[in-house]
Amino acid sequence: MGRGDGRSRRGKIFKGSYGNTRTQKVKKSVPASAKTTAPKATGVKKAPATKKTK
Repeated sequence: MGRGDGRSRRGKIFKGSYGNTRTQKVKKSVPASAKTTAPKATGVKKAPATKKTK
């Protein structure tokens, strides 16, 4: 078990392959709502315009 062995971790590193003995960390997906980091406008809202009746 060494550099030439495809079943060992060192052998996979040498060959440049991945597998059960050399697994990759899976990135957790971020929800779409968390991706938007733009600050929200916190200004004063005006009341909607009212219609004038005759």
